[in-house]
Amino acid sequence: MMTRLSGKTALVTGASKGIGRAIALALGGRGAHVLVHYRSGAKEAEAVVTQITANGGRADAVFADLLAADGAHRLAAHVRSVIGGRLDILVANAGLYKAASIEDTTVNDFDQLFAVNVRAPFFLVQQLVSFMDEGSSIVLISSLAAHSAFGTIAAYAASKGALDTLVRHFAFALGARGIRVNAVAPGLVAKDGEDVRKADQRRDRALSMQALKRVAQPDDIGDVVAFLASGEARWITGDIVRVDGGSNV
Repeated sequence: MMTRLSGKTALVTGASKGIGRAIALALGGRGAHVLVHYRSGAKEAEAVVTQITANGGRADAVFADLLAADGAHRLAAHVRSVIGGRLDILVANAGLYKAASIEDTTVNDFDQLFAVNVRAPFFLVQQLVSFMDEGSSIVLISSLAAHSAFGTIAAYAASKGALDTLVRHFAFALGARGIRVNAVAPGLVAKDGEDVRKADQRRDRALSMQALKRVAQPDDIGDVVAFLASGEARWITGDIVRVDGGSNV
């Protein structure tokens, strides 16, 4: 099982920490050559590369600022130069999060959320799909927020809702080429470096919402993404898979 992605190449955006890091490690642990994308966490991205290679895998760190209008295009060009051929797995994990009331959300806040959470995945798929063959897999990272109303995150939730719409259109457009497109929608997930008070608040929210009474860890999400990227998920496309511990069952 742990080598079922041997010979595959994968790009994971926002892979220097958190869920992205867990996804990169899950793919690398299963034999994929992983491109670990980062924007500001160069040291952390290199640590992910080191961990993958120390376990016998292959990995490279790649930089791009996905807030920039041409960020996805620049990243795609870099990826093509590194892999020199086929890309088998694209995981669009990089995202921005901002909690703000409707009244307090600025135009800049809104534009940045959609730039990273929607525009970047769209143009990464556009620029990289010609390097993906039958059997390739695209996984977008959505959020429980796209399906449930809570907190003051209307703009963020809207960006994830837009991402879910892209999943269906991408899956329909690319299905004839044998390329699968899915999304994973996590619930509450433990964050790197989170202070104790916020961690306790998130745990209490998870306990009140979920059938499984704990806060998710990043590798709970990473393993599901690795499954969707594998041949075992060959008949799954156009789906949004909730990975939320049974929230609001």
